[in-house]
Amino acid sequence: MAEKISLKKILPLLLTGLVIVADQLTKALVVRFIPVYSLFEDGSVIPVVGDFIRLIHVRNKAVAFSLGSGLPDEARRLLFSFLPLLMIALVFVVYFRNDEFSPLQRWSVCGILGGGLGNLIDRFFRPDGVVDFIDCYFFGLFGLERWPTFNVADSAVVVCGILFVLSFIFQAKSEPARKKQFQEVPL
Repeated sequence: MAEKISLKKILPLLLTGLVIVADQLTKALVVRFIPVYSLFEDGSVIPVVGDFIRLIHVRNKAVAFSLGSGLPDEARRLLFSFLPLLMIALVFVVYFRNDEFSPLQRWSVCGILGGGLGNLIDRFFRPDGVVDFIDCYFFGLFGLERWPTFNVADSAVVVCGILFVLSFIFQAKSEPARKKQFQEVPL
């Protein structure tokens, strides 16, 4: 008999869909209105918040920070498309089988899945690579004047990944207090 899938597992999938739609919509707008790899007539990119946040259209055939950009096309396709697809499928299986996740953990996993799927769509359907367009000033930290260009999917993965990790940290810190609360008091 098939298990009934609860609303608490289905509802967070709305975030997965929202991230995919927002990611693909913003990428479509960038592709339509911002020339790839080009600066504008005045030699600048589109400022959003002065020089702090700018828009620029770049393509990334590798992964975060352009890691793997020197690999042959076939190796990149396998490593950066099909392997992540298998990982996302595995995360979906774990997500639906796990009844222990807190609501924050469920929503975080779904945000990560949305970001992963958003970039996978690019990897399968945009032969020039994943569309990246958000360019941020990084104050020279870690030797970076500007953070590597990213997109909505990347943002969802990072923000939801941080929330996911923090939720486990807070859960672990509250566990001793919860155990203490339910211990029997000796007579």
